[in-house]
Amino acid sequence: MSSAPALTVVKVGGSVLTGHEAIRRTAAVLAARTAREHAKLLVVVSAELGHTDLLLDEARALSPDPSAAALDLLWSTGELRSVALLTLALESLGVAVRGLNVHEAGLHTDGRDLTLNPLAVRAALAHSSIVVVPGFLAAREQRVVTLGRGGSDLSAVSLAILLRADRCELVKDVDGYFTSDPNIDARATLIPALDFDEALRLADDGCPLVQRRAIAAAQAAGLTLVIRSLTSEGSVLHARPLAHFSTSRPLDFSTF
Repeated sequence: MSSAPALTVVKVGGSVLTGHEAIRRTAAVLAARTAREHAKLLVVVSAELGHTDLLLDEARALSPDPSAAALDLLWSTGELRSVALLTLALESLGVAVRGLNVHEAGLHTDGRDLTLNPLAVRAALAHSSIVVVPGFLAAREQRVVTLGRGGSDLSAVSLAILLRADRCELVKDVDGYFTSDPNIDARATLIPALDFDEALRLADDGCPLVQRRAIAAAQAAGLTLVIRSLTSEGSVLHARPLAHFSTSRPLDFSTF
């Protein structure tokens, strides 16, 4: 009897999704991966680079002080656009793929905790090699709400924890963590592995690479987190599974 395919959550950031060619390239990398690995991929996508700011400019052009509810609704269109475009690119490559909207993705929040209704995601994974869902967003009752700057990192980590994924990969436009800023220091070298405490210290010192709440949530759940580009091995934040951690309870982010 063969074992069930492993599940990896892969978040693809907006700095990677920079237009149709970049989306095609991302789709090709994901398709090749599913062809060579016995694994399912849950792909969490951000809006295309700069799209969220453009939507904010649109909102302010119509209303100098846009409401939070209207902004969340408008912003959600950026992530949904990425879901649809990446799904179309994967379909063109013959991949068994399903794109889901915010409510189908199943993340819910009451303003503090995150919970998951996994039925639609699990059903989609049962019939598809890749399932694409929007990051940055959750449902609050019937509304769509955003999860703050870097919220796609938090979405991906939360889904990985609540679905008991084997690991979570955050795909950025850089290869991972470096000893210094590689854009200004030619001697900067990639850090292949670091512990969560060091990653949290970097976040506290102003490193914007990964949202701090996402790092803290992965640490608390014992989730292995990989920060990488599409083509690099990246930086691995190793985690030790915590026997007392239960995915049946909400994820409380008030302590992170």
